[in-house]
Amino acid sequence: MTDQAVFQRARSTQAKQAREAAILDAARTLGSRRGIREVTLTDIAAEVGMHKSALLRYFETREQIFLRLTAEGWREWSEALCTDLAQHARATPATVAASFTGTLSTRPLFCDLLAQAPLNLERNVSLEAVRTFKLGTLEEVARICGELHRLLDLTEEQAVDTIATATSMAGALWQMATPGPRLQELYASDPRLGHAVVEVEPRLHRVLTALLTGLDGATPLP
Repeated sequence: MTDQAVFQRARSTQAKQAREAAILDAARTLGSRRGIREVTLTDIAAEVGMHKSALLRYFETREQIFLRLTAEGWREWSEALCTDLAQHARATPATVAASFTGTLSTRPLFCDLLAQAPLNLERNVSLEAVRTFKLGTLEEVARICGELHRLLDLTEEQAVDTIATATSMAGALWQMATPGPRLQELYASDPRLGHAVVEVEPRLHRVLTALLTGLDGATPLP
């Protein structure tokens, strides 16, 4: 295959970066289409037009590919959230919750990645890959914490708890909101199971509003 030959001949740093970008784009496309759990390394290689063994020259595992996309998602989400929050000189807990909810619910791939990262993406990569991911995430968390302190006077611990609640719930709720075909058939066939499929945005907004309302003005524990 011509594409495979081109990939194999790539030697320069620029060419390597272009190949990595193509692999990430392919994983992003497949993940959005099928869901992260359903995408294999072979699928990604085929989407790019290269052999699986050639792909392994650029990424050590499928998990490393998706962990890179998770880091990318954190940067993009943090930018969008902080830009939205920066428009407010003052804000209520409900307003801040709406910013979190709106920016997360419009990023379904990121929500899927948020659920998969602690379950398996961090468990089949090198320690250095995990370190890089964690340190990058910490930078984005710190940026968001600054906005939460400015708007609601949250402590660092309270802000971190809020971010952790928002991202973990967004990941879990997205999984509940997108059951596979067989589960969809089951839920549709039995009205008693209708509650199993949730809407991400309204539930996440309710939970975050309640959390932030409780934290607003609360006296930090010693």
